[in-house]
Amino acid sequence: MKRVWLAPLVPLYRAAAALRWMGVRPRRLALPVVSVGNLSAGGTGKTPFVIALAKLLKAEGLAVDVLSRGYGRRGTTVERVIPTGSAECYGDEPLLIARQTGVPVYVGARRWEAGRLAEAGRDGGGGVGLHLLDDGFQHRQLHRDVDLVLVNSEDLGDWLLPAGNLREPLSALRRATVFAVSVEDDAAVERLRAIGLGQPVWRFRREMMVPKVAGPVYAFCGIARPEQFFDGLERAGMTLVARKVFRDHAPYRASDIRALEQFADRMGASGGLVTTEKDRVRMGDLAAGLGEVPLLTAGLRIVLEDEAGVSAWLRDRIG
Repeated sequence: MKRVWLAPLVPLYRAAAALRWMGVRPRRLALPVVSVGNLSAGGTGKTPFVIALAKLLKAEGLAVDVLSRGYGRRGTTVERVIPTGSAECYGDEPLLIARQTGVPVYVGARRWEAGRLAEAGRDGGGGVGLHLLDDGFQHRQLHRDVDLVLVNSEDLGDWLLPAGNLREPLSALRRATVFAVSVEDDAAVERLRAIGLGQPVWRFRREMMVPKVAGPVYAFCGIARPEQFFDGLERAGMTLVARKVFRDHAPYRASDIRALEQFADRMGASGGLVTTEKDRVRMGDLAAGLGEVPLLTAGLRIVLEDEAGVSAWLRDRIG
């Protein structure tokens, strides 16, 4: 969404970003690093893409781990994610990745230190290994062997923060090694080529896994682009009696749970409450406070169109 009245502040943001990255010297890890990132401030599907890529490479026999900032966590130490832990300890996205992939996930603001911890914890260190860097396109402190960037038509027509949603100008895409674009977004590929970017493009599909429900539901979420979630539910045939939006990564409180339950009852949401996987992770044990109101979770899965080609390309790239 463009906020035209904030356009005069864009040059200030651009200058501040340039100063932030000036003089940064990336540090190398012993193992190759494959970054999954984007230009915009959330909402492009980085987490499900990391999950899909981690599962693919794990199935191919590679020793894969994930390095993440752990946005929203309370702690500041660098540590390995325990899948039975909480979003408060590790952040919702790292916890979801760890639970769904079964690969080691390490969190820390300094991703180089997280990578060092990961390499120290490798069992015997044998086999081909690599790090997946979650949301790493703007993390210049760590050297990447592959910079994969998710792009879409909306971002390619957007403005820089704070007037738009872009963290960097489109010129930053020259740093990308490979792009990932939805099969439904041919316009994005055409735009990339039109501005002279000839890097390889991986195509993927988004599949929303929606639970079956008999009655209308009350949908809620705290993600970057909530309208995508709500629209996906309706396309899947759900009837939404109401929608509730929390801020992105917002922690849930017991009072939030009570309010959700009471409003669902008032609105006649006989099908219960439905939310995203990340929101369910953040709710943790508080979900038990819903009593008899059903809590449903809708997931988002990324399916690569050419898994064999992606795997072969990566193996060739990292040697």
